[in-house]
Amino acid sequence: VEDLKLAVMDALDEVGAKYLVPIQAVDARVEANRVVGVVVATKRGLMDILAKTVVDCTGDADVAFFAGAETMTEPTMLMPMTLSLALTNIDAAKVKPADLKAAILAAQPKHPLTPSVFIEVQQIAQSRSWYINHSGTADLGRIDATDPVERSKAECFSRRQAYDMVRSLNESDNPALREIEWVASGPQCSVRETRRVKGVYILTEDDARAGRAFKDTIAWRSGYVDLGGEKGEDRYGQMMMIHDVPFTSILPVKIDGLLIGGRCISTTHVAAGAGKSIGNCMATGHAAGVACALSARKGILPREINVSELQDKLRDDNVNLEIKDREQKTP
Repeated sequence: VEDLKLAVMDALDEVGAKYLVPIQAVDARVEANRVVGVVVATKRGLMDILAKTVVDCTGDADVAFFAGAETMTEPTMLMPMTLSLALTNIDAAKVKPADLKAAILAAQPKHPLTPSVFIEVQQIAQSRSWYINHSGTADLGRIDATDPVERSKAECFSRRQAYDMVRSLNESDNPALREIEWVASGPQCSVRETRRVKGVYILTEDDARAGRAFKDTIAWRSGYVDLGGEKGEDRYGQMMMIHDVPFTSILPVKIDGLLIGGRCISTTHVAAGAGKSIGNCMATGHAAGVACALSARKGILPREINVSELQDKLRDDNVNLEIKDREQKTP
């Protein structure tokens, strides 16, 4: 992960790209139904960044929302938010991931904030440190991370939840678990789902299950339904077929000058859960970036792009768009 952060900066530097970190998009500039720039918040105030074409990779479809694009949200089915935590001083010869899960679940009467649905424990590289990913706010009900009040509630709850989880381990009857130390947690809660942009085509759960191919494919997704421990949902862990993402799913249905990458592309709720992993988001972000460059260089709108030309550019980048065997052999 740390190497990847440097690799991204190196790639940007190599081509002379200008970038700012860390800033947040707070508005969009729109002229005649076309996005022409983004407003960002900096320590010196608001700044306009103007562009011929804009890609929204915010995850929450912030730029699209500010620009007035149509977005989709199912308030009664939002996936939970999670504050993952890192633990150290773990002797893998004495404890297994299942021991941590069992201790946390067993301590719920005493520490009721611990999650009741989904807990995943994995080792961090070849070390004595492990991390815990879990269902987070699932027990609170649906949390809309675009609502500042609800987001604050989730953040504060999650800090206390992490503390309870560690207390559950340190108070265990297993001496090896009592030695575990909490060394880190996320800088903020991880958000699995908020707004998704309504595109010309909306990818569905049926598309994912059937391994559907599209003539205008610009990426493909693989994996399984990962709704993050969404309470009351029994689809978790069911494998999807490898399926295409059409260009029309990264293209907003109404507004111009904008493309979408990452988890806020045009999908249904469950289809979002079937393709929100990092690799899948990188694939759509890559395609959106190449399409953005084509649009800007040719002086045309994204919806005017020749998709065949875009596909050729992606193939030049070693993207395999011709997937024959769409059955996934392993999770």
